[in-house]
Amino acid sequence: MTLTPDDAPRTLRHPEAIASRRAMLAEPHIAPLALYVQGLRAKHPTWEFQDFDPLDGGIHADMLFLLEKPGPMTSPNGKKRGSGFISRNNDDPTAEAVFDFMKEAGIPRKRAVLWNVIPGWNETIKFNGAEVRRGIEELRDLLPLLPKVRTVVLVGGQARRALPLLRTVRPDLRICTSAHPGRQVLRFNPDQWHAIPEQWKDAGLVQEEAWAEPAGGNGQPNASGV
Repeated sequence: MTLTPDDAPRTLRHPEAIASRRAMLAEPHIAPLALYVQGLRAKHPTWEFQDFDPLDGGIHADMLFLLEKPGPMTSPNGKKRGSGFISRNNDDPTAEAVFDFMKEAGIPRKRAVLWNVIPGWNETIKFNGAEVRRGIEELRDLLPLLPKVRTVVLVGGQARRALPLLRTVRPDLRICTSAHPGRQVLRFNPDQWHAIPEQWKDAGLVQEEAWAEPAGGNGQPNASGV
């Protein structure tokens, strides 16, 4: 995986930065996830499905950050052109907060992969329960592509609805939670918003401890988990 100068907040507002990421989609750490996204596009042709960010850990990541739904700046087809990636470098406030919180939490990009419980964009930030349930079911096909993931951080209330499936499909996972880093949370629940970096830091420390455990550890989450 090759890091680029584009690794800063909002850099995917630049077409050349987007082109650089697209050129990386064939790299070994991200290619299986690019194929997974292609499969979603074929299965649900009326939705847009954005690619995983090649600057993240891809199939080598040990942490999955599962948010809620892609926003308009992930879409390359909107009135304001977005990136086509689920990325902390997107040109929007939530992505910028994710970038800053990851840095504050001390989590290297190579450890993390970002995704959403509703993996597609359909020209609206609104969603319903059926869309959440369908998105969660798609995780059954994603999780086998992330064999090194040991910690999942459920980011926001809708992401927490994935907990039963995660416990069923991957009972070995350690599950942690945080609020969503969007502006609505900052506006109405600022204490929860400001707590996110410390919660993510704790999730990262759980994983470091997990690597040190002998085989057959009890797999229980830390106090900040669920």
